[in-house]
Amino acid sequence: MSALAGVRVLDLTRFLAGPFCTAMLGDLGAEIIKVEAPRGGDEGRYGYPTADGVPIAFLALNRNKKGITLDLRKDEGRALLRRFLPHVDVLVENYAGGTLASWALAPADLVAEHPRLIVASLSGFGQTGPWARRPSYDIVSQAAGGLMGITGFPDSPPTRGGGSLGDYVQGLFGAIGVLAALNARHQTGRGQVVDVSSQDAVFSILDNWPTIFAATGKLPARVGNRHLATAPYDSFRARDGWVVIAVATNRIFRRLAEAIGKPELGADPRFRGAAGRVERNAEINDIVGAWVGERTVAEVMDALGPERANVPCAPVYGIADLLGHPQLLARDMILRLPHERVGEMVVPGVAVKLSDTPGAVRRVGPALGEHNGEIYEHLLGLTPDETARLRAAEVI
Repeated sequence: MSALAGVRVLDLTRFLAGPFCTAMLGDLGAEIIKVEAPRGGDEGRYGYPTADGVPIAFLALNRNKKGITLDLRKDEGRALLRRFLPHVDVLVENYAGGTLASWALAPADLVAEHPRLIVASLSGFGQTGPWARRPSYDIVSQAAGGLMGITGFPDSPPTRGGGSLGDYVQGLFGAIGVLAALNARHQTGRGQVVDVSSQDAVFSILDNWPTIFAATGKLPARVGNRHLATAPYDSFRARDGWVVIAVATNRIFRRLAEAIGKPELGADPRFRGAAGRVERNAEINDIVGAWVGERTVAEVMDALGPERANVPCAPVYGIADLLGHPQLLARDMILRLPHERVGEMVVPGVAVKLSDTPGAVRRVGPALGEHNGEIYEHLLGLTPDETARLRAAEVI
């Protein structure tokens, strides 16, 4: 049994934040019915590199989902959507704020009509407030949420976090919201609206700097890979690659000093506390960097690893390195699923490990409209003739 067995989700999302939210729900056992426009489908099918024309990034992100087509811009399409609502527990969408309301499908109205329904809306700026209707993409949320303002090196422009961090953080908050609403429904019998703004999500992960500024007036500088509260905490170039070393306590600093052959640094009053080390960050980095630079990555890892100095550290891995990483393999995070055209696809495993009701990745994402017959005819009870008519009219 899976943790979310018996939960059915109608997934109106596209591209990244919403599909990631519903992918996590699917990993944990929910049945996900992904809805795409009949012409073209989800924008996530395009733009990323393909393998033999197969949109592999889309298929990985939309794993564990059944796929149907439905044109919500048409009256008959919206009428069909309403027919799904008695059959689903959760509807998830990530249109710009107010879009569903403009189609006479306002989330609060849908919940009022179907009291057990949960409607989760993921948008750039939420469903309320003066910016609610603004469109957004990842870089917009990272800028508007404040993350870019604290990311980058001192002499660089504000920098977007690698990958689509804002989108994925919003997806995480969306999944948490859905799980909370499902738990509340278990207690009360009632569904509700879940409203997740990407700006809100990014603002929530600013390392408490809004709190610090409000209380002290102090603002964070952009310090690259360094940390504003401890040192050394940075990336260092070895002879054959890069490593990161993270020191957060005096005890760890003493162990590092011993490991690099400079035990006197651990007793030096200038470096005894985190504040002193931060103040002399450049000096410490030069010392540690010189030691790392004379060694290979493997030699650094051996000297600082748990069997010796036990200092928090890691190589800076490239993507190719990760696919064979023994820790990821041991935790079933590198999965290979069959695909009829490309042979097999690598997809991430389930990050949340549950002891009694584990999640699973059962299949890659669907082809466009792959499950139209199954869903429309078996779930909604349409006849094959009705399905054929809707397809010819480009409603599905």
